[in-house]
Amino acid sequence: MAKPPSKGDEPDFAVSSMHTCSISDSVALRIHSDTKPRNMKIGNLQKGMIFLFNGAEVVGEGTGFGVPIGKYSDETFFSGSSFLQVQKQGDFVVVRKEFLMDLIERGKFRNLKLENVKLRGIMDYVSLLSRKNKFIAHFIIRAKDLLFKFGVESTFVRTVPKGKVVVTYTIDQNRILVKLSFSELDHANLQKVFMLNEQGAHFFRKYSDSEGLKLADKEIGIWDSVTAQSAKIADNQGRIGFSLKNVEGTVLRRGREFVKGSLDWIGLDYELNPEDDQFKYAIEIFG
Repeated sequence: MAKPPSKGDEPDFAVSSMHTCSISDSVALRIHSDTKPRNMKIGNLQKGMIFLFNGAEVVGEGTGFGVPIGKYSDETFFSGSSFLQVQKQGDFVVVRKEFLMDLIERGKFRNLKLENVKLRGIMDYVSLLSRKNKFIAHFIIRAKDLLFKFGVESTFVRTVPKGKVVVTYTIDQNRILVKLSFSELDHANLQKVFMLNEQGAHFFRKYSDSEGLKLADKEIGIWDSVTAQSAKIADNQGRIGFSLKNVEGTVLRRGREFVKGSLDWIGLDYELNPEDDQFKYAIEIFG
């Protein structure tokens, strides 16, 4: 494997609205400067690297690879705006994306917004229960499906930004080196930083890890900690997918939700120490 560009040899980036990088004859990665592909409830959120198979985006309702979230004591901030730059240098494609943290989530019943703090606290508690109890998690997914059908959904609204997070993706053959810098993010009352790595649950349906654990579909759970050294997400045949490693000082979690028309994501997400300013990890692509 070739050596990535060193810090003293930074490439000159060119502004871009979209870039696609081929990994193999059937697999590619794509990134947008806007919020495409705008699927389902996270349509107006910025995405990271999107997985393509035979030319089709298979991200579903997932965020893509390498998307930051900042959880503060009073709100959780997402990105709705970005600035994208791309540079090809030798065998490498280097993508730099600035995520402006300018959105917060709100529940919505048709046009009636549910901004009650106590309600959000209850929703957080229910989410915690679902992570601890697989039996409860099954019924929560069913409840989400019913709420969606009756018009209850989440939405993201623009607010005063909490700064920006800069993510650099270096694509080397079938490997993505991801570098996260949140030194320009407001750290006051910042409790947690999450790095999301999600694609579509309709396409990716299997989980396995270095401890020998193998799960499929609902068995994967909504949000369970990964104790293995490495974990893998794959399609139903186990031929196409991606893998990540556990990184010391972080929490790695797996999750999957699929309800036709409302939920369609699977991922391996990191929880980071908010006192740090940088984080690096690698994603292996296979297929």
